[in-house]
Amino acid sequence: MKLNGKRQKILGITGLVLLLWFWLSLPSQLFTTPTSFVITDSSGNLLNASIAADGQWRFPYDTAVPQKFADCITTYEDKRFFYHPGVDVLALSRAIKQNLQNTKTVSGGSTLTMQVMRLSTGHRKRNLWNKLKEALLAVRLECSYRKHSILALYASNAPFGSNVVGLDAAAWRYYGRSPQQLSWGEMAALAVLPNAPAAIHPGKNREQLLRKRNDLLNKLYHAKKIDSTTCALAQQEPLPGEPHALPQLAPHLLDRFKKEYTQLHKQDKALATGIATTLQMNLQQQVNDIIARHQAILKGNQVNNAAAMVVEIETGNIVAYTGNIYNPADASLESHVDVLNAPRSPGSTLKPILYAASLTDGSLLPRQLVPDVPTQINGYTPQNFDLGYDGAVPANRALARSLNIPAIKLLQQYKYPRLYNVLKQCGLTTLNRPADFYGMSLILGGCEVTPYELAGVYSSMARMYLHERSNKGKWNSDDWFMPRYISGKSGAQNEKSKKEQAAAHTQLTTANSQLFTYPSLWHTFNAMTEVMRPGEEGLWGLFGSAQRVAWKTGTSFGFRDGWAVGFTTRYCVVVWVGNTSGEGRPGLTGITAAAPILFDIFRLLPLTNWFESPTTGFTYLPVCHQSGFKAGTDCENRDTVLVDKSAVNAPVCPYHKIIHLDKTGNYRVTANCVSPADMQHVSWFVLPPGMEYYYRQQHTDYKTLPPFMQGCEGDNGKILDVIYPEEYSKIYVPLEVSGQRGSTVFRATHRDNNIKLFWHIDNHYITTTQHFHQVAVAPTPGKHVLTVIDENGESVTRNFTVQGKD
Repeated sequence: MKLNGKRQKILGITGLVLLLWFWLSLPSQLFTTPTSFVITDSSGNLLNASIAADGQWRFPYDTAVPQKFADCITTYEDKRFFYHPGVDVLALSRAIKQNLQNTKTVSGGSTLTMQVMRLSTGHRKRNLWNKLKEALLAVRLECSYRKHSILALYASNAPFGSNVVGLDAAAWRYYGRSPQQLSWGEMAALAVLPNAPAAIHPGKNREQLLRKRNDLLNKLYHAKKIDSTTCALAQQEPLPGEPHALPQLAPHLLDRFKKEYTQLHKQDKALATGIATTLQMNLQQQVNDIIARHQAILKGNQVNNAAAMVVEIETGNIVAYTGNIYNPADASLESHVDVLNAPRSPGSTLKPILYAASLTDGSLLPRQLVPDVPTQINGYTPQNFDLGYDGAVPANRALARSLNIPAIKLLQQYKYPRLYNVLKQCGLTTLNRPADFYGMSLILGGCEVTPYELAGVYSSMARMYLHERSNKGKWNSDDWFMPRYISGKSGAQNEKSKKEQAAAHTQLTTANSQLFTYPSLWHTFNAMTEVMRPGEEGLWGLFGSAQRVAWKTGTSFGFRDGWAVGFTTRYCVVVWVGNTSGEGRPGLTGITAAAPILFDIFRLLPLTNWFESPTTGFTYLPVCHQSGFKAGTDCENRDTVLVDKSAVNAPVCPYHKIIHLDKTGNYRVTANCVSPADMQHVSWFVLPPGMEYYYRQQHTDYKTLPPFMQGCEGDNGKILDVIYPEEYSKIYVPLEVSGQRGSTVFRATHRDNNIKLFWHIDNHYITTTQHFHQVAVAPTPGKHVLTVIDENGESVTRNFTVQGKD
């Protein structure tokens, strides 16, 4: 009895050990072979794929198995697949009998489940020992996996001839379509390939392949899977020929996904090398065609590269991603470079952000005049694209016309370190140097930005504004994020953890402020839709659009980058044109090269309504009609403008003042010579002389101050000014071809056009001017003092330095 008890105990332990071994015999991951990187559009259409690291076309595991394939493969390989526990005893017995009778292997008797285990373990030899292991593992697999999952494992890993592995790869390589789109004849041809992939595959042994396919179709008919007509028609279908090249609709997005995969996989362990993207295939193809068509023209000017991206505002989903013109056959084009993810000089495309920030700050009103006169800052002399000056220009018009000097003047007022912080808070990650490194050039393209992040900033601005009502006028940092390209929950490659979200919220908001206010965004969007754009934007008429678009162009220094970014309430589009090598080309500007592409793309997109006016955070403020400043007591002609609440602290108009005229209204007078009862007290719009000099050239209706009545002179204010050079400016005077030093032109202005001005440099008399006050001079290198005196003894001085050859 004791012996039997001990024997039972040993048998029990042995049984437990065997049971434990059986349960643990199944690897946690059945297949570890590398898979192809594959991207599809949001509807499952294949956009791009790359061959796996081991040289095989092996698409990632796909749970979706077409019913046609399930019917074909089970009919051909494993008729009792849905009923056996992993091993088909009847089929195995029959195979053993046939093999013994023929003294060679005629039939394997392996079930699909056993074949899955053979494929996963990599067993090449079909001997009795391997067959036994496969049978045990197959039973174990059936304990943990459903039949459909086992079928999916087989479909994803079965060999289909040559270097093609898996049903998905086979369907695309042999038929150029997804498995779901295959006919019965096509699916039957693929179903017979794994049985002998090395001996039978498209390209050779076609008669044998045809016979096996037709035999399978007959079996499907007898199994009542298909009717006789379908069987007959399917047998007439041609066999596949040469392998098809896979689609190349979004090669740069595929490369981006491959580069980002390691980091994305850390965030989502379930993320495979095949993903459904947010792209829309038809739109992607159309954008590719537009880029190719325009690049064919631009290439005549040796402009080789162009890129475009379309973002859906509400979701942040990228619906079209063309990182470059795709032409790998021509290495000189560098078409492999994904420009959408490459830092480039943004030109003027950041100006709307400064405008919105200044409006939010309350230091600027939408139509407030901004100086547009010759300016020099620490030796740097910015110029407008058209090389002209307006003297003074409304801020919204300056933005619409992309004028550089008004932007510099605004930045001087707003301060470049503040703008630097705003840009960082907007999500621009390429500003990796201190603010002082960029300085005032920050607003004119003196930094680097990727088209991807630029689209993210403007789409977030539009998204934030669209959610004003749902956000109840508050700032919601959840509305501010960069575009994403992976569909579904796994596509939130830009989503942050709760801790990161809290940090971002803290960064984007302070206790009582927000990055941009809704009224500020409203005015910025409207300013970006201006239709009269002289200078750089003078070709607006060529780009008509059936819908209202807020847009901005940009041109980098040296004509290296042409930009256009625009948005509606539904879509944001960014376009870049240039050379990835950084080579500039004459005429490569945002307006001529990028804007036509932008509007061609917008013509593809559905029409949308314009943004509604803000409902929170605003007030109505009286402003001077001529200056756009907050109206003071001296301003009679007023407009009422919707502005941000912070604008109530804006400065009162400095350009309107009350002057006293005689009864005729032709002369100014004072109480010293005319009785107040005989005076007219008139509000007058007066600009400083430097601004007035250019402003009246653009505005023929501008009225200069009347002269004082003789013997009745009063306080004339500032009547004389030097336009160029500015105080403490640094001037470089180039040498002529002859080797002699050239000259530079100094300019001055006076309220009295008939008065004479006397010019002196370092107390040495130079010349006298009247009516037209410009002087060509050739001062020697070094520091100098310019003095200009009028007939009445009024004078103005300027300190300047002429730089030498260095």
